Amino acid sequence: MVMRLPCGWACLSGLLCLTAMVQGVPAQEQQHAPEAGHAAAVKADYRGGLISPPLPKPKFTLTDTDGAPFDFAGKTQGYVTFLFFGYTHCPDMCPAQMSLLAAALKKSPPEIAKQCKVVFVTTDPDRDTRQGLRTWLDHFDHRFIGLTGTQAAIDAAQTAANLSPAKKSALPADRGYEVGHAAFVLAYTKDNLARVIYPVGITEGDLEHDLPLLVKAGQ
Repeated sequence: MVMRLPCGWACLSGLLCLTAMVQGVPAQEQQHAPEAGHAAAVKADYRGGLISPPLPKPKFTLTDTDGAPFDFAGKTQGYVTFLFFGYTHCPDMCPAQMSLLAAALKKSPPEIAKQCKVVFVTTDPDRDTRQGLRTWLDHFDHRFIGLTGTQAAIDAAQTAANLSPAKKSALPADRGYEVGHAAFVLAYTKDNLARVIYPVGITEGDLEHDLPLLVKAGQ
């Protein structure tokens, strides 16, 4: 089953290939979600979109903003991990999602926040240098992890995460290009399963509510 969600100001779409359904997506996103089916039988404690069955954490290695290899599965083991694929030139969705995560973590108790990691993978390695990526992420939270690599390696990482690789789209009159990518955050619990997605429309309060649930899940 394939679900499309909005991902940018030019109405480009990323793909999330779920094997079942997503429950709890906000009303403005529901027109893009598949039929709920037996979703009523799933207890909806989360305010994000519940993935059933959960998706396994992908295995890939990219390069962090210090130039060191970053084994995603290995270095996020034991943490609630928020994974997002985007780019620093994105005019709306990427800064909105990073701001949301930063604000929710800042307002959460330290014992909750320290058990979470946020990983941002650029889908635009041609323009997003390691330093540029680091500077951009620091505007939100210096703890956020930025990853880059070759376009082939980044495409493979998206595929491993059950996402369709992002696509470039030219803009008119020497304005460069934009990148169509998935606009939602994947949340992996400590048992290395993606249980929830956070599409555009989720609020800071929704995510703050879910953080303790995510920390407790899979233990």
